[in-house]
Amino acid sequence: MNSENFTISERIVSPSYIRQGSQARRSHEQLIRHLLEQGKCPEEGWSESTVELFLNELAVMDSNNYLGNCGVGEREGRVASSLVARRHYRLIHGIGRSGDIAAIQPKAAGSSLLNKLTNSVVLDVLKLAGVRSVASCFVVPMATGMSLTLCFLTLRHRRPKARYIIWPRIDQKSCFKSMITAGFEPVVVENVLEGDELRTDLEAVKRKIEELGAENVLCVHSTTSCFAPRVPDRLEELAALCAETDIPHIVNNAYGVQSSKCMHLIQQGARVGRIDAFVQSLDKNFMVPVGGAIIAGFDEAFIQEISKMYPGRASASPSLDVLITLLTLGASGYKKYLSERKEIYSFLAQELKTLASTHGERLLHTPHNPISLAMSLDGLQAGSDKAVTQLGSMLFTRQVSGARVIPLGKEQTIGSHTFRGFMSHSESYPCPYLNAASAVGITREDVTTCMKRLDKCLKTLKKDRGATDGSSTIPHQWLSH
Repeated sequence: MNSENFTISERIVSPSYIRQGSQARRSHEQLIRHLLEQGKCPEEGWSESTVELFLNELAVMDSNNYLGNCGVGEREGRVASSLVARRHYRLIHGIGRSGDIAAIQPKAAGSSLLNKLTNSVVLDVLKLAGVRSVASCFVVPMATGMSLTLCFLTLRHRRPKARYIIWPRIDQKSCFKSMITAGFEPVVVENVLEGDELRTDLEAVKRKIEELGAENVLCVHSTTSCFAPRVPDRLEELAALCAETDIPHIVNNAYGVQSSKCMHLIQQGARVGRIDAFVQSLDKNFMVPVGGAIIAGFDEAFIQEISKMYPGRASASPSLDVLITLLTLGASGYKKYLSERKEIYSFLAQELKTLASTHGERLLHTPHNPISLAMSLDGLQAGSDKAVTQLGSMLFTRQVSGARVIPLGKEQTIGSHTFRGFMSHSESYPCPYLNAASAVGITREDVTTCMKRLDKCLKTLKKDRGATDGSSTIPHQWLSH
């Protein structure tokens, strides 16, 4: 209610009680005012009542919620299901206009305000996570792969003759598909093995640039967050090389926001060389449903150019989800999650190392990967070619999700390119292994439960391997996944 309605209410209920209610309302409004003034993630999280009050205030600013609205167009924010309307807080018009995802919608002042505020708050969070000099960003209602495609398509207009994208290999299908979907030819650069780690082959990247000609290269497509034993690319060196050769540089930072090391690499890369844009997933970094990403960069004009490349309006759901989450957590709440994730990484590493030793295996030494860990499975490979993949099936059946079991020698064809040793980021990694990751939101209980179940699975496989008849006692349904 506004002040006039509060004054009228004093005629009905005791003025002292109404004044208390008015003061309580003002405390909510004060938080909203600070958000509108500063455009930053609040230090302390909001209560659900404040968030819902704010969203309802935004919703009544959209034309579909006007009390006397008369809509005669083809897009009037009509929703048949009240359940769907409540799910979206009646913010139905989405974001942007047909020519620009960042444009203001005349029919949807509230949704447009939501979009602008979300981008501003997310930019603030990217800075507090470590990329202090980031200039601009926007939330796009596509996951990481399609968001990378949008970046490549934007670069096409700047470099119309270029047809190649130089890509230090990482075995994740959407990364590769993002390039071929955009109509470019990926030039796969194999990694080099340093100890247990797979690292960027800088000399090979330089040779490819010389071989293809810098003018024919659309960009270098590098990666930060990745599965061990692959480690983040040498971003500083790649950024310096891109600046030297005048080649754009796009970074896949899929789940790197949660890692201070990944964010530091991006900050340093931009400081010493060239990074045109970096893309990160909403679900992996902010614990919201799949379907959104953040495209960010250090040149505001280029980021705006990417946003204008998006055709048509867009769903507001990813923006709504991440704004609600960040307002609820506040900067302090999100930083607490980041700190806990880092602590549990050390706990997971110690637990996995102990378990590996118990079973005659070892934790692979991958100090440059701040999120993912890997444990060798040499013993299983020696016993049976199928035992490694059986372990993955057993873990999945026992409700251990996210653990990746990587056998040797798998081939995978994507487009016209065949990857040998697929999923291991290398044509000939020395051993099979199991991955586990300490990602934001993980708990110590997740780690201890996983270790218990992994231990039982390994013991079962060893017992089966020792059976005199050589037959497996693994139930058939474990192998069906």
